[in-house]
Amino acid sequence: MRSIGEMARDSGLGVSALRFYDRAGVLVPARVDPVSGYRWYAPGQLGEARLLARLRRAGMPLADVRLVLAGWSGADTDLVRGLLEAHLRRLERDLADARGAFSAVREMLDQRESPMTVPAPTDAVRLSVPAGELRAALDAVRFAVGRDPELPMLTGVLFDAEGGEGGGLRVVATDRYRMAVARTAAAGHEGPRAQVLVPAPLVDAMRALLSGDETVHLGVEGDRVTLWAADRQAAGERLAHDFPDYRRLVRLPAGRRAEVDVAAFREALADGPVRAGEEAEGAQELSVLHVTDDGAVTVCGEGDEERDVVAVNRGFLLDALGAAGRDRLLLEFGAPTAPLAVRRTDDEDTFSLLMPVRLDG
Repeated sequence: MRSIGEMARDSGLGVSALRFYDRAGVLVPARVDPVSGYRWYAPGQLGEARLLARLRRAGMPLADVRLVLAGWSGADTDLVRGLLEAHLRRLERDLADARGAFSAVREMLDQRESPMTVPAPTDAVRLSVPAGELRAALDAVRFAVGRDPELPMLTGVLFDAEGGEGGGLRVVATDRYRMAVARTAAAGHEGPRAQVLVPAPLVDAMRALLSGDETVHLGVEGDRVTLWAADRQAAGERLAHDFPDYRRLVRLPAGRRAEVDVAAFREALADGPVRAGEEAEGAQELSVLHVTDDGAVTVCGEGDEERDVVAVNRGFLLDALGAAGRDRLLLEFGAPTAPLAVRRTDDEDTFSLLMPVRLDG
């Protein structure tokens, strides 16, 4: 017999996924201890679990997976083959539709830009920024920098400088699943908005210089970005990519806000129940959140049937709570399909957004 942890290790399904499939009646343990509730799996169930993992990675709907498993051990394999072939045809049809849509989008893009368009170097810019504010801003967004080499425009931090009233320096990072924005005061730039995408290693080198509270200077000339801090400097080449227009992405309808004690909430997340999402990969674990009528945020368990819940990647949420750097924070809930906003109580210009994850079933 295998414990649920051993089954997760050997099958490729996470513990939370195994719990979900047990509750859904897809892969029920051979034995559940009546006292402790521990799940135990028979040796023959390992093959079923590995098959289940492969089918889910292939995107097969749960209803079809249930039928495949039910017919897998039977002598007549026509049902299983039929389900596999039907799913493959569905994937091919969806891929053909996606290719057609992408071709249309590429044609629209070609009409908007000349064949040889490249990002124009930023004109010379010079800013003076309080070191402490810039340090806090970089700490608030660094966790959201992307790592996907296929999306190099997301592997850095956007420095967005704007002069005049309401201006300053904003730093922004996103990996598609989360976005973080922070603002600092800045002096010396009175021209039009200037944006430069700084690669993550250079951002880390800049952050290492920000140990005091003095004023530091940020300069951009052509493709070169430099930060001067007293007699030290960090310099390198900007990323020659356009960053997404984050201002469009952060314009969200006002949602319901709930204030949380960060230490207590982190403990509730760390010790609380987790769920598996239909689009989750690997060991991703989801926390399902609900705001009660009195404004408290609860972490929902497997048996909760609340409709107005939001599921987010638990690790991403813990990262956002830590990066915010406050003892108390505001969680802003919109629709279940809208991003969850993590905001400071004393700073509307520094926040992070987490994309919700669809739950199985």
